[in-house]
Amino acid sequence: MSASPNHASKVALVTGGTRGIGFETVRQLAQAGVHTLLAGRDRAKAVDAALKLQGEGLPVEAIALDVTDEASINAAVAEVERKFGKLDILVNNAGVITEDRSLTKPSQQSLTAWRETFDTNVFGVVATTNALLPLLHKAPAARVVIVSSLLGSLAAHSDPASPIYDFKIIPAYNASKSAVNSYAVHLAYELRDTPIKVNAVHPGYVKTDMNAGEGEIDVPTGAKTSVEMALLDDNGRSGGFVYLGETLPW
Repeated sequence: MSASPNHASKVALVTGGTRGIGFETVRQLAQAGVHTLLAGRDRAKAVDAALKLQGEGLPVEAIALDVTDEASINAAVAEVERKFGKLDILVNNAGVITEDRSLTKPSQQSLTAWRETFDTNVFGVVATTNALLPLLHKAPAARVVIVSSLLGSLAAHSDPASPIYDFKIIPAYNASKSAVNSYAVHLAYELRDTPIKVNAVHPGYVKTDMNAGEGEIDVPTGAKTSVEMALLDDNGRSGGFVYLGETLPW
């Protein structure tokens, strides 16, 4: 992907950017010419990751951002405002799976696991997006991407023919992705008369640490949908749930 002058003036922020899909999303956005902020809970790890991409000649810099910490979010917002005065792209990529996968019944998972999962996967997305929304409004046509999962699809979970029908051992994670899908629809509706577009994406079943090395597609492919939605033109959709151009069932 070569640098594009159409994106050279844009600023993006990717949460959970120190590894996996987030790191690759940062790389691909930067390869498209976007000045990309690689956000991580640990500033040192974010700096190390950013240096790797800077070594590839890419316009990347690190920023500390813990989506579960209000003070950290506020500090990141202040830093973006001070340096750039706007934000063109927000990719809500940070996510966790906290459940014990050896417990195969949904009712066996602890309430602690549910709370920890929702704290990052849902409340973190809402808090980060809401805090950055004033800077997104200052961009000419901002894009908000929420990294969800097909595992958040109630329709797919209810369909015996679906490939995920029997995958119900991480109910908190699955429900958290259903929740952010709903948030994406609501936020897109709120912003329907603005140039801002909001979309939820399914990265695919990607070979990452979160999947313990399992998966069907590589990380670059897993980042592709997030990047496509981040770089949507003015005719692009808003309020969708997509994977590589395909609309997924809610």
